[in-house]
Amino acid sequence: MMLDQTRYLYLALFGGGLLISLLLTPLVRKLALFTGQVAVPKDNRWHKKATPLLGGVGIFCSTTAMWLIASARTEWNILEGQYLPLLLCGSAIFVLGLADDIFNMDPQHKLAGQIIIVSVLMFFGFRLEWTTSKTINLFLTILWVVGITNAFNLLDNMDGLATGIAFIAGGFLFAFLYLNPGFNHLTTPVMLMTAGYLGALLGFLVFNFNPASIFMGDGGSLFIGFVLACLTVLGSPEHSMGASSVRLLSVIAIPVLIVFIPILDTTFVSLMRKLSSRPISQGGKDHSSHRMVAIGLSEMKAVLVLYTFSALSGLIALLISRLSMGPGLVVITLYLLFIIFFWIYLGKVKVYPEAPRLTTGKAGVITPILVDITYRRRLFEVLLDLILITVAYYASYLLRFEGAPGGNFDFFLKSLPIVIACQMVSFYFFGIYRGVWESTSIRDLNDYLKAITSGTIASILILLFAYRFISFSRAVFMIYWVLMLIMVSLSRLSFRLLDEGIRRGNQRGTPTLIYGAGVGGMMLVKEIETNRDLGIKLVGFIDDNARLHRRRIQGYPVLGGERDLKDIIRKHDIRRIIVSFKRNGTEKRREIGALCQEMGAEVEVNQMRLIIT
Repeated sequence: MMLDQTRYLYLALFGGGLLISLLLTPLVRKLALFTGQVAVPKDNRWHKKATPLLGGVGIFCSTTAMWLIASARTEWNILEGQYLPLLLCGSAIFVLGLADDIFNMDPQHKLAGQIIIVSVLMFFGFRLEWTTSKTINLFLTILWVVGITNAFNLLDNMDGLATGIAFIAGGFLFAFLYLNPGFNHLTTPVMLMTAGYLGALLGFLVFNFNPASIFMGDGGSLFIGFVLACLTVLGSPEHSMGASSVRLLSVIAIPVLIVFIPILDTTFVSLMRKLSSRPISQGGKDHSSHRMVAIGLSEMKAVLVLYTFSALSGLIALLISRLSMGPGLVVITLYLLFIIFFWIYLGKVKVYPEAPRLTTGKAGVITPILVDITYRRRLFEVLLDLILITVAYYASYLLRFEGAPGGNFDFFLKSLPIVIACQMVSFYFFGIYRGVWESTSIRDLNDYLKAITSGTIASILILLFAYRFISFSRAVFMIYWVLMLIMVSLSRLSFRLLDEGIRRGNQRGTPTLIYGAGVGGMMLVKEIETNRDLGIKLVGFIDDNARLHRRRIQGYPVLGGERDLKDIIRKHDIRRIIVSFKRNGTEKRREIGALCQEMGAEVEVNQMRLIIT
């Protein structure tokens, strides 16, 4: 019965925060318009129209109101322990951000103010307990709280982005504490605070989601980042050292994963600005979300993609709290590799007037190493394969022995160096490190198959010679072969899959048909997908070969033949047809043009030509 009452209380606090935020935000918007607190479009800002600020006032008032109500209606007393300092320091952070909105403070002054406020908070015993050193814990707490606070401030660069990410992260924090009630004696108070906080965020998100009618301003972004950082600190255990390695992994990895996207975006932007010799504090359209728009996603889709990454990070945080050490490390490693591939891809996007360093060979203080790791990628490929071999081989043991290798772990450690050496030599012998990822093809996949097979067989033969293969499992090497083939293929295909998937899904321009689904048509598809300046949205093919009808060529349907052209043009609103024939193309273009004129369709008919000079 008590559990049911607690659940209803969480729902009531969430609903109360939501209601107050929904009522306050329109009033705050009117106040901002009346006082002239409006964000004006600038060259280094994303929004295109003047938008009211001060939305953080609604979030702050809703959150603090729910905390006070929870304190009055439960045994939890907000005036005791660390809660009152948190409330007062949170208010100070909000006032600091509000002052920046109104008076436009210098970044260094704002940062100094944040450090002072966090220092006051730690004076009352508020700190992380990740190490046995109190001094290190003190600096870790400052870095964590100030870092997450500013991460959300930087993340507030597109409609609904920072608010939505904070809501998702807070939701997973609440879920983790709810599923692990014994993780901390402060679990219930933290969940009460989080419930009201989430309601306030959702109420504001209704008005802040694309297209936003109000912005939260620095007052809101600093406040939501500060509160979330503090809630993750309160939700951490008091003593992590001396605990098992599994618990230590959970203690550190779970809060990091919950707020992983703000951390990642801040690190990414700081690195890219440093590489481009730009001040890190300088605003710009170079965040992860902006780069996603630059490669063809809509603003809303870019925000939803980051929402998805945030949700994945939260799900992994919940998952590793239930897994043992080995599987948890495998899951985290694979997820981080996926993140690295995607953000390297974003790093290649041109967002500055000058070419990004990731796509040039210019030297600098730190760029040579980074250029080798990303653009030239040879060093990166070797290090990546080292990780993939280790993860695949260890995962094979986990799968073979149902997550508990036990005594077989010694055989894993004994054989791992042999597997790494054999696989690396095989990759070198088959020329795996001479390939270009963007042009990976079926022929390359065949080389991967040969290299992995050769490396696996070589490992088995050496173990057979050295140890007579006693106590080694043949099934482990079969599983390893499959996992390596999948992981290596996906890693090499990653950039090409991203290119084709994003460009194909986000074509904009004139609805166009390709006449001819042969080799010329496939060449034309490649050009259309890679050259956005053409302004073509490819609908599909038409071809006179009836056997190709209703089939798909490079992902596009063959809609019919010349006899079906009239219906296809009307159904898909076709405005351009490109003839891809190598022979008799001119005659076919004239024939299709005459047919379109006859049916009264305003369709431009072009002919593809391959010119080599």
